[in-house]
Amino acid sequence: MGSSRTLIDTSTKIICFLKKGQKKAIPDKGTLIKVNLGSAMGVAPGWVNVDGSLNAFFSKWPLLIQYLLYKVTGSKNYYSFEKYHDILKKNWFIHHNLEYGIPLFNSCADYIYSSHFLEHLTKEKGHHLLQESFRVLKQGGKIRIAVPDLEFALNLFEKGQKQKMLDDYFFVEKDGSYFAQHKYMYDFEMLKNILEEVGFRDVTRCSFQKGHVPDIEILDNRPDETLFVEADKP
Repeated sequence: MGSSRTLIDTSTKIICFLKKGQKKAIPDKGTLIKVNLGSAMGVAPGWVNVDGSLNAFFSKWPLLIQYLLYKVTGSKNYYSFEKYHDILKKNWFIHHNLEYGIPLFNSCADYIYSSHFLEHLTKEKGHHLLQESFRVLKQGGKIRIAVPDLEFALNLFEKGQKQKMLDDYFFVEKDGSYFAQHKYMYDFEMLKNILEEVGFRDVTRCSFQKGHVPDIEILDNRPDETLFVEADKP
């Protein structure tokens, strides 16, 4: 499993590096443009899903290739192959490493959503992604960020659940994957300060599946441990 994981990580890094300067134009069909950053397989109909996984890269490839990929990735632990193929077939994925920014043009999106992804970037790269989000959003656009809540993790420490705090929040290394590791953590005040520094306004702490971004009843998950924040581009 370790060698397969290393091969997948290395292949993903190389492909993403070769494509790092790409920009995709989103066709104007008279509908709201909604962008899901670091989506993995957590998608909703009508969203543009930007993700660095090989699942996103092979989303429109033949069925046999998808089946082989399914067998060597963690997707088989969460989905049947039929469900896996259905998600890839019916949704729009852009394969891109978000450490390089967002592969879209300025002021093209009405909404940006990102769930349990920002913590997988370093502090500096996370700040850059929020700057990129501000660039990509239209004036009056809205962003919703969901991250593991640092305050929740520290409460685990106070309750004596030190190992759970360390393993589930600070040193996450599922299957040894570079992309699965947590590289930074946020509480509301920290995330609010960064969003305002970037230029966002009306930064608000929200509840699970409550807010002003479409489809959060589908996209939001992990209610107990998650910090949900929305902000506007003035």
